[in-house]
Order: sequence, then structure tokens, then C-alpha cells
Amino acid sequence: MIDLADSQPPGAFGLLLFTRYPEPGRTKTRLIPHLGPAGAAALQRAMTEHVLGQVTAAAQQLPLAIEVHFAGGNEAQMQGWLGDRITYYPQGEGDLGARLMAAFEQNFAAGRVGAIAIGSDCPALGTAHLAAALRALQSADVVLGPATDGGYYLIGLRQPQPALFEAIAWGTDQVLAQTRAIATSQGLAVELLAPLTDIDRPEDLPQWEQILANAAP
Repeated sequence: MIDLADSQPPGAFGLLLFTRYPEPGRTKTRLIPHLGPAGAAALQRAMTEHVLGQVTAAAQQLPLAIEVHFAGGNEAQMQGWLGDRITYYPQGEGDLGARLMAAFEQNFAAGRVGAIAIGSDCPALGTAHLAAALRALQSADVVLGPATDGGYYLIGLRQPQPALFEAIAWGTDQVLAQTRAIATSQGLAVELLAPLTDIDRPEDLPQWEQILANAAP
């Protein structure tokens, strides 16, 4: 269980953490042939807890208001897993783009000055990356954290940009390139962060194991 401070900093950016309730057979499906349904769900559970711990630590230093946007399960199950001091929202309908767009629009409707969306499958992400994203958003319209598989592990915005989430081949190695092309066509200034690896495939697992080894006392 992750413990969060009761108060959120004024003028905070929304930190929108997208994850899935770790039900065997319904999460980390690309790793099921390697880890089995229960093993893949255990990995999802562990990585979400790790990433939430990372962003919770970052929020002690940065103006971030953490929200967990979940798929699968329900709010009671999420609270039983990650605690009841977090703001939870069920992800909307549609593809990933539609769900991201809905979460960003909800964030801006609440009066936030900006928002950063991340997933739970990039455990190398830490305070330095989030601080870099906030710095970038002082001048850029869009900040992207490139993933080594051709997607992105982070997207930050200062105002709604629905076009960035439309006509994207989600789940392919074209996501980052397509998003940048749309941003350019919209006249948006884009800044890129350092690339990181999402843990989605068997060949990615050594990076997760190394992160765990580095975190061990």
C-alpha cells in the first residue's frame, strides 16, 4: 500500500498514472507465454507499486497531483490494493487514445495548469524524468518521453490537444513518430526526454530485474 500526503500543492500538474488491476490472464498479456497468467499479473502488480512509489516520492518535491486511472477491477479493489488516500478514476471507453484524451480533458476541466500521463510499465522513470518534463512544459506545448520500442512512456500537455490521440497505431513502433508528426502539423512545440524502456516483452525483463537489484538494501 502506498501512502500519499493529504494535501496537493497549489498550481499542481495532474500526474495521470494509467494501470490495470492485476487479474491473471487480463494483464501483461504479451508476457503470459513466458511468465504464465499469474506471473504476468504479479509483474503488473509489482511494477505498478514501484512506479507509484516513484511518483509519490517525486510529488514530495514537485508540484504533482497524483491520480490513478485504472482498467479492470473496481474502485474498492484498487483501494484495497494501493490504499484509500489516492484519487482513482476508471478509464473511459475506446482505444488508448480515447482514454488518454478523456483523462486529459477531465484534468483540465478541474482547473489544472497542465498534466503528465504515464503508464505503469516503465519502472526506470523517476523524479529526474518528471522534473525534466515539468521544465520542458514551461516552454513546449508537448513533452514526450520516447520508449525504446517506438512508443512513449510519458506525454505532458499544457492544454488539451485531442488531435495527438487520434489516428495513432497504438501498440506499434509508430506511435512516437505519428504523434510527433501530428504535433508538427498542428504547429505545436515538442520537447523530448531521455529514452527509457517499457517492460512489455521477455527480452525487457532483465532491466526490471536490474532495477529490483539496485533498489534492494
